[in-house]
Amino acid sequence: MTLIKSISGIRGTIGGHPGDGLTPIDIVKFTYAYCKTLPSRRPQPLNGKKYKVVVGKDGRLSGSMVEQLVCGTLVSCGVDVVKAGYASTPTTEMAVVFAGADGGIILTASHNPRQWNALKLLNEHGEFLTSDEGGKIIDCADRGDFDFAVVDEIGRIEEHDFTDEHLDAVLSLEAVDAEAVRKAHFKVVLDSINSVGGIIMPKLLERLGVECVILNGEVSGDFAHNPEPLPQNLTDLSSAVVSSHADLGIAVDPDVDRLAFICEDGKPFVEEYTLVSVADYLFSRAEAKAKAEGKTLAEVTAPYAPVSVSNLSSSRALRDVTEAHGGSYLAAAVGEVNVTTKMHQEKALIGGEGNGGVIYPALHYGRDAMVGVALFLSNLAHKGMKVSELKKTYPQYFIAKNRMDLSDPAMIERILSELKKIYAKENIIDIDGVKINFESKKQWVHLRKSNTEPIIRIYSEAQTEEEAEKLGREVIATARKIIGE
Repeated sequence: MTLIKSISGIRGTIGGHPGDGLTPIDIVKFTYAYCKTLPSRRPQPLNGKKYKVVVGKDGRLSGSMVEQLVCGTLVSCGVDVVKAGYASTPTTEMAVVFAGADGGIILTASHNPRQWNALKLLNEHGEFLTSDEGGKIIDCADRGDFDFAVVDEIGRIEEHDFTDEHLDAVLSLEAVDAEAVRKAHFKVVLDSINSVGGIIMPKLLERLGVECVILNGEVSGDFAHNPEPLPQNLTDLSSAVVSSHADLGIAVDPDVDRLAFICEDGKPFVEEYTLVSVADYLFSRAEAKAKAEGKTLAEVTAPYAPVSVSNLSSSRALRDVTEAHGGSYLAAAVGEVNVTTKMHQEKALIGGEGNGGVIYPALHYGRDAMVGVALFLSNLAHKGMKVSELKKTYPQYFIAKNRMDLSDPAMIERILSELKKIYAKENIIDIDGVKINFESKKQWVHLRKSNTEPIIRIYSEAQTEEEAEKLGREVIATARKIIGE
């Protein structure tokens, strides 16, 4: 069994002994700690009475059990609960603001298999906690000093479905051209992986006038395949797109914050290019408007800056597309909270992660597959291209993913430190491991140590698969020489 505590929450496999798996005791302890640290972020509840927390869940088998424990613990701590029921991660994030709540808890293990679940913790803005805030919760949970509310002070539970409010917000965005999408008469195949995507995504597509064939639409939590939306897990979707003569395939993960597309010929659009395509659409619109009105790019994107942000392990294609339209690109450390923090600081127009996570601040600061689909289809409708043709308009890069296993964890820092010296003439970023940018070749390699294993994860990107793999192997060979292997 596995239990992982992190700044963003607690994640683990269901059952087993407390502390070894995600058990009722662990769920209660962590929820209690979240309640007790609410005043450190907000000294007084927003409504002036009791603190209020939104709770939403994906479609996992353990979802109802975990939901009952979380909601019961919140109420016993004197906190009011807004139970959102089946809700995507971005829906729950936005529900915190819709409900005027003081925080939120999302019950999802994202792309992890069916035996996993997690509590992901939100602040009053519906965004993930900072490292300091998360650290306080872990400390409180580990202390285990429980002090629950007396009967006259316990909270209450109300239920509210925020699906329509989320979709209303998406469709009201200026950049979402719903009318153009309706006129395009798209046909799509949706793989909603037996989770909440099967509820919200068909509603979005219906409102956009898109014909939708649904695969794995029952919200059972019994995932039909590995739930991570990677090409090797989407072979049935690829076949269905071709056999249905659809314009594209759409795949989401169980909590619907990641998004991948399949081209009309059944080939992957590649999840790295989900964010690239959306950014291209937004920057091209802004560039055209700036030229037409005789303004600067910054003037037409205001109040946001013409900046895109992704994490260090995401494709260079986002940088290329952004700069081609006159914008600027910035990199953040790996992790959604790090990306959103950088986006806040820079007032970025668009950002996200190469795993198919689109963050569009005009809606909210969180990965959101619904806004990703709406913007992608708007782009496709305006371009008048097939999806495979659209993909060819973008810079073509390939990422190779490798790892280096080490018997002595102490060797990791030595390797990273020495590599910075060896490649000192290249553009090096060390805010999260070591990323070496070979600017003249438009290649990079990113080395990060694992938080749970004595390994270094090594991602490398180049303009062909062969070059990406070669670059990764060369850096691994150099690293092994450093430690005398």
